[in-house]
Amino acid sequence: MRLVLVPIALVLALAAPAAAQDAEPACPADAKPIPAHLTGWTHPAALAAAASAADAGKAALKVGQAADAALPSTGDVKFALRPEKPGGSVSHGGLFSVDIRKAGTYTVALSTAAWIDVVRDGKALVSSAHGRGPACTTLRKMVQFPMQPGRYLIQISANAEPKIGIMVAANP
Repeated sequence: MRLVLVPIALVLALAAPAAAQDAEPACPADAKPIPAHLTGWTHPAALAAAASAADAGKAALKVGQAADAALPSTGDVKFALRPEKPGGSVSHGGLFSVDIRKAGTYTVALSTAAWIDVVRDGKALVSSAHGRGPACTTLRKMVQFPMQPGRYLIQISANAEPKIGIMVAANP
């Protein structure tokens, strides 16, 4: 029996480093940097998300400045509109406000794959594009929305963790 265990242990020991390399691929030397309009992502400010639209002004995002935000449990959040993907009972979400001064297309960037709703005048905006962040960064999801000057409510839902990185940036 010992003779059988030694070869199995040897195979497992040799496979472990290869599996570890597959789990965390190295960034290539030619990896693209964070685009200039998203450089505020690298210096986030601490912020707590609001649990209701009435309190969203206390969770104000500044265009071009990332936030490392604490999110309440989904059950504690009173969304202005029912999110398309509200998440389950163990998920997290929250509300933020953002003031847009100039008409244009804005990117809402997240560190996770949570659901984003941008709300104005009681209606959710339709996104114009979406995708992943640049490789080798913590930008996981980026969704673009056309916006006019005014205040918007950003609803985050279906986040697995009680923390999220979030940023609103004007597209060039």
